[in-house]
Amino acid sequence: MSNKVRAYLDEISDELNHKVSWPTRSELQSSAIVVLIATLIISFMIFAMDFSFSKIMGVFYNFFNQ
Repeated sequence: MSNKVRAYLDEISDELNHKVSWPTRSELQSSAIVVLIATLIISFMIFAMDFSFSKIMGVFYNFFNQ
């Protein structure tokens, strides 16, 4: 059983070192910037929808509360 585990770990190491194409530092930076910008845009959209819905519901509740 130990030989099978050792062979499996050796195959994993070989694949990670020789077969996987890792991104360069500049590719990682540009991807991180895209993710950051998308996150900011989506969070602003959620904030705007939440704020708008809150104001609309406030008007709705005040209309029936009087």
